[in-house]
Amino acid sequence: MRRRLVAGNWKMFGSNARNQLLLEGLASRAGGLEGVSCAVCVPFPYLHQAQSVLSESGVAWGAQNASQWPEGAYTGEVAVPMLADFGCQYVIVGHSERRSLFHEDDQLVGAKAKAVLEHGMTPIVCVGESLQEREAGVTESVVSRQLDAVIAEIGTEGLDKSVVAYEPVWAIGTGKTATPDEAQAVHLFLRHAVSARNADVGERLTMLYGGSVKAANAQSLFGMDDIDGGLIGGASLKLDEFMAICEAAIA
Repeated sequence: MRRRLVAGNWKMFGSNARNQLLLEGLASRAGGLEGVSCAVCVPFPYLHQAQSVLSESGVAWGAQNASQWPEGAYTGEVAVPMLADFGCQYVIVGHSERRSLFHEDDQLVGAKAKAVLEHGMTPIVCVGESLQEREAGVTESVVSRQLDAVIAEIGTEGLDKSVVAYEPVWAIGTGKTATPDEAQAVHLFLRHAVSARNADVGERLTMLYGGSVKAANAQSLFGMDDIDGGLIGGASLKLDEFMAICEAAIA
């Protein structure tokens, strides 16, 4: 049976005071859930706070990005070994906002996934198409191109230690959500693409859906055969909403 995971992506939100209430709530309510793993990916300045509050809770924490370089004169970048110092388990790579706003290409995403794996953490590899690409009927070619670039860097062996998140760009922060059938179709395509390289890895691969997931639609999305949980944006900043989503993912 594949691992079920719900990971929150706080994006560029948070403050010490607000975070403390949310993290303490997660520690007391999410750590004891059976049948699903829960995690939060927080802004870099709050990694120590997340580590301090969640370290004994069973809730994992991670980062939203990392440099592909282990160290060096790269002002403003954060290296993967630095994230390891804070006990991160997960690192999001290739989020659509990194691709579109900061011009990260497929090869860079692959290099970042490789760096994360080399330091014992799990990359959450994001793939997804824009509205224009979906309307042009090229969704499958876009997501396969994105995933192929990562596999070129880490191989199927590395993918076996990773998580893939399908996030249709047109459904992120817009309130629009792919229907369960639309999301399932892309997840199934991705699983078949991986299985064509290695059937065992394809079967084991945990794949998340990300795109305006809320408590109201989580159960219908997570009920699809090839959707193993979610990468949650804005709803992860609301304790009750995020808990409802985590509970919806319990197999």
